[in-house]
Amino acid sequence: MTAPAIALRNVWKHYGDFAAIRDVTLDVPEGRVLALLGRNGAGKTTLLRMMGGLLRPSRGEIEAGNFKGDRLEAKALIGIVGHGQWLYDDLTAQENLAFFARLYNVEGAAAKIEHWLETTGLAAFPHARLSEFSRGMRQRLAIARAFLHDPKILLLDEPWTALDDRAMALLSSLLLEAHARGHTIVVCSHQLRETLDVATDLAVIERGRVIFRGPNTDELKASPQDFYQRIS
Repeated sequence: MTAPAIALRNVWKHYGDFAAIRDVTLDVPEGRVLALLGRNGAGKTTLLRMMGGLLRPSRGEIEAGNFKGDRLEAKALIGIVGHGQWLYDDLTAQENLAFFARLYNVEGAAAKIEHWLETTGLAAFPHARLSEFSRGMRQRLAIARAFLHDPKILLLDEPWTALDDRAMALLSSLLLEAHARGHTIVVCSHQLRETLDVATDLAVIERGRVIFRGPNTDELKASPQDFYQRIS
């Protein structure tokens, strides 16, 4: 039986006495697109950051890409778009991508940097510093950075935030293409329509616990608010 791309076993995360994540056991099968849904403060971002090895669980175990979540090999398999964006204001768009290309030993880096700047609509700004970028431009560069090393696992936290309609459609297309190539994706977002359009599976988090896990369906896509109200 194939091991899941991401596996969480009895995972807890405490901040002092507060349990942000409570005894979560969850598998994300290889090649699936899991939507993490829940209200603000439910624990989605904490869970996503632990999947990416950016936070350590207080208890329990996380594996990603058949490696332990905090190992370098696992992190090289993962692309992340998150609130912090992990970009550097004093560097240009091109320099930011070149830095991460070196970090991940990307072959043919120059051509791939050019490709992703073009794909994300930033080809006209390769030498502009990030301090000059709008929020939407920064988000597009964060998407380019996440896809640059062709990761097998993509973790995205509110990835459609600050994007215009064209860029939102582009991101959805990129996620569908990545899914078609067999990549594993976990995305959390309050933009239900876009999220459900790409998701194959759903997990709903409430107060740090997974209260629903199941497949996405055409019924859910047609009326996501009704579904959300039923399980909330």
